[in-house]
Amino acid sequence: MKNKVHNKIFNPFLYFFKNEYASGVVLLICAIIAIIIANSSLATTYENILHTNITIGYKEVSLSMSVLHWINDGLMAIFFFVVGMEIKRELVIGELKSFKKTILPVSAAIGGMIVPAIIYALFNYNEPTITGWGIPMATDIAFALGILSLVGKKAPKGIVIFLTALAIVDDLGAIIVIAMFYTSQISWGALILGLVIFIALILANRFKVKSTAVFIIGGILLWFCVLKSGIHATIAGVLLGMTLPVGKNIDEFKTSILHRLEHTLVPWSSFVIMPIFALANSGIDIDINSFSTIILTPVSLGIIFGLFIGKQVGIFGVSYILVKLKIAKLPSQVTKMHLYGASVLGGIGFTMSLFVSSLSFADKTVLSTAKISIMIASILAAILGMIIFKFIKPQIEK
Repeated sequence: MKNKVHNKIFNPFLYFFKNEYASGVVLLICAIIAIIIANSSLATTYENILHTNITIGYKEVSLSMSVLHWINDGLMAIFFFVVGMEIKRELVIGELKSFKKTILPVSAAIGGMIVPAIIYALFNYNEPTITGWGIPMATDIAFALGILSLVGKKAPKGIVIFLTALAIVDDLGAIIVIAMFYTSQISWGALILGLVIFIALILANRFKVKSTAVFIIGGILLWFCVLKSGIHATIAGVLLGMTLPVGKNIDEFKTSILHRLEHTLVPWSSFVIMPIFALANSGIDIDINSFSTIILTPVSLGIIFGLFIGKQVGIFGVSYILVKLKIAKLPSQVTKMHLYGASVLGGIGFTMSLFVSSLSFADKTVLSTAKISIMIASILAAILGMIIFKFIKPQIEK
């Protein structure tokens, strides 16, 4: 009976974990392919495709954007929708429901956002590139969990859950930063209309509307309004995810709209949308001759030190203080070395960092420098994190 209850609780998490770490491998392959294409004879074709306009609709009732914008504003809204569903699931029935369980990953995530942002700001003080302070704040959950999956039993379930919860809070923080600081001029008419639709979706949840179509159609309208308002359109995906019915316990959750949509969309998000995003945003023209100059720019130093050093200092530092003061305690089977290894892996900032960099910089050279720096920092964090876990003696389950 105990095992049956345990499986009911952890099956949604294990399903999520399995998809995320496999997605990390696919993401890495797509990023490598994009870099190869960008440095080959296909580079011009690659750029032309990304900047080709696609129009959906007819005459006045139409929307026209480049392929790159459809990916970053359209497909990524679905990715953020999945993130929104994950956040709500964890808040209502998951690891973020209990204050005692959440205080450690939530506080660690906040520390892991603030310290990297400060480090970046220090390197770019009084520089026009100060706008990129949000880039090193994010952790890429797919890549981070992918690395953990490679170390096997040396990563106990407690540290996997800690890193997952941390990355989800991290994503929420990045979403708030994007909404507040990476927003163009606001169209209040579109924003108010979007707010009305958002309230209508909340009421649909409140009155127990069972139709998935109501939420999907409402979500599309919400996305269009947010896009036209000037706030980044992907925020609509998170808002929609937070409005879906989830139930009050695991049994209600298993028959909820959120559960059905999450199981349908997680594979598409992990194995289609994120790889397409990586293909479209990882294509960097690398000039070996100017490489040393590039990585010594304020942007590069801010991102590399922010992700690789700032993340581990912020995450481990805050966690260590909370545990030392007995405000929080380490999860079962988790040691301080596990915690430090997870803190280092927090410096893998691929997907969300690339996304924020595309919002931060219009200059192609600066944007390219930011992307290279994100990849360098993420690779360093992945290698060091794996080394740390390899030297940890596996814990014996009690």
